[in-house]
Amino acid sequence: MESFPVIEPLSNAYCSRIAGLILPIQQIEFNVPVTIEEQPDLLDIETNYHRTGGGFWGAKQGQELVGTIGLIAIGHHGGTIRKMFVRKEFRGKEFRIAQRLLEVLIDHCNRQGITDLYLGTVEWLHAAIRFYERNGFVRIDKTALPESFPIMAVDNAFYHVHIPSMPGYEHNQPSK
Repeated sequence: MESFPVIEPLSNAYCSRIAGLILPIQQIEFNVPVTIEEQPDLLDIETNYHRTGGGFWGAKQGQELVGTIGLIAIGHHGGTIRKMFVRKEFRGKEFRIAQRLLEVLIDHCNRQGITDLYLGTVEWLHAAIRFYERNGFVRIDKTALPESFPIMAVDNAFYHVHIPSMPGYEHNQPSK
């Protein structure tokens, strides 16, 4: 068994495992009132993420999916981070899964010419908000979102980062 989770792209073959990771975290752990029906993107990862120019990645410990992150390309050099979740026992500095998932997403953005990232979250997810802010994300008003931003009904806190302004960005530059 691997000692450190491996991050790899995920396809529709993982849809049920992705939903099996995300829904309990949303509904049970954080009491976010959202259902699978309100998140049809989870049922077709390839159409909703990959075909936009974005992607969807998972952190796997052996065969177990322990973390996810998705990127929807929304045009005009913009992208939306979605579905960033890590199983409770794999959170924190020991594994750095959230940070590693974000770094993979940023590397993809660099290759795709995406320079601005946006995300929506729920304001009582304090640890997630601290994570985003440590990574240079700044809270913005909902009215400042691009028109193409896919808003989830439960989201009430919105963030933006211009990738070249991110802490450690120089380490994310593609090699020439």
